[in-house]
Amino acid sequence: MAEPRTVGRTAGPGREAAEPGVGSARVGASPSGASTPLRHRLAERGIDRLLLLLLPAVATLIALFLYPMMYGVGLSLQPRSGGIFANYVAFFTDPYQSSTVWKTMRLALPAALFNVLVSVPIAYRLRGRFRGKRLLTAILVLPVTLGTVLVADGILRYFGPRGWFNRVLLELGLVDEPVRLIYNYWGVMFSLIITGFPFAFLLVLSYMSGIDPTLERAAATLGAGPWQRVRRITLPLLAPGLATTFILSFVLAFSVFPSANLVGEPADETRVMAIAAYQAAFEKYDYTMASTIAVLMGAFELIVIALVLLWRGRLYAGHTGGKGA
Repeated sequence: MAEPRTVGRTAGPGREAAEPGVGSARVGASPSGASTPLRHRLAERGIDRLLLLLLPAVATLIALFLYPMMYGVGLSLQPRSGGIFANYVAFFTDPYQSSTVWKTMRLALPAALFNVLVSVPIAYRLRGRFRGKRLLTAILVLPVTLGTVLVADGILRYFGPRGWFNRVLLELGLVDEPVRLIYNYWGVMFSLIITGFPFAFLLVLSYMSGIDPTLERAAATLGAGPWQRVRRITLPLLAPGLATTFILSFVLAFSVFPSANLVGEPADETRVMAIAAYQAAFEKYDYTMASTIAVLMGAFELIVIALVLLWRGRLYAGHTGGKGA
C-alpha cells in the first residue's frame, strides 16, 4: 500500500529560491544604514553629487587666486616701519604716489567708455546678414593677434614726428610742425583703444546678436521709429551686456603697463599704479609697498565695478530677452 503524500512546502535548498524577495530582503538588511550609497546620503542632505566636480576648480581658484590675494593683503600690513597701515598712509600722503590713482583712472575710464560706445553701432550693423560680414569682423578683431609690443611699435612709426600721420598733415599744410602724439598721454590712449576695442566689440556683438529681432519688428508695426526702437527696446535689453563689457574693458585698461612705458611718459604723465608697484618691488625692493599698491588697485577696480553694477540695476532689471530666453 502506497504511503500518503504530505501536502505542504518542502524545507530545503529550493525554498529560498522560491522566495527571492524574502531572502534578498533578509540578506541586504542593515539596521545601522552604514551601507547606504554616497549619492543617497548626499541627496538626503540636499546636495547634488555632480557638485563634487567643482572641487578641482575650487582648489585651483584657492591656490592661484585666493591664497596669493590674501598673502598680498597680509604682506601690505607688514611695513618696514610704523603701524600695520603705515604703507597705506605713506601712499596717500605722498603726492607722487597718490597721483598715480588719477593718472590711471584718466586713462582706463575714457578708453573703456570709448571702446564700448564705438562697439555698439558697429555691432548693431553687423548683427544682420550681408556680404563681407566675416571679412569685416576679422579685420576689426585683428589687433588681438598683434600684441601690445607690436601695437606700440606701430604707433611709434605711424604717429611719430616722421611718421605717416605727421607727414600727411605737413604736406597738406594743416600744421607747421609735427604733432606730438607719442611719449605722452595720447600715445598710451591710442594703444589702449587699439588693443581693447576687439574685446569690447566681440562682447557687444554677442549680446547684440542675442536680442530677438522680432521685438523691433513688432514695435515697428505699432508705429515706433528707428530711434524709438533703439531707445526703448535695444538699449534696455543691451544694458546688462554693456555693463559687463565696460567692466572687463576697464579692468583690462586699468592694469596698463607696457604701453605706459613704451609709448607714454612713465616718469610723469603716464606713471600709472602698475608702474608705481613695479618700481617699489624691483627698484626699491620694498615688496610690502608694492603689495599695498596692488591691493589698492584691486580696491579701486571694485569700487568702479560696484558703481557700474548699481547703474545697471537701476537702468534695467530682468533678462536680456534673447532668442533663447
